[in-house]
Amino acid sequence: MPGPPPDQFAQQDTDPRAGIDEAVAGLDDLAALLLSEHVDRFEAVHTELTVALSTIDKV
Repeated sequence: MPGPPPDQFAQQDTDPRAGIDEAVAGLDDLAALLLSEHVDRFEAVHTELTVALSTIDKV
């Protein structure tokens, strides 16, 4: 019998604020990207911010 599904938002061992800064920095060069690449960048930033938010009790 298979075990439970892996946690989608695994807890970080590092300071979640570092992940926030890094995620937001991913938007710095947005103006230089093709418009078609914006969605991928926004999704990556959203994922990083969701992970950081899921660890908010450590802040």
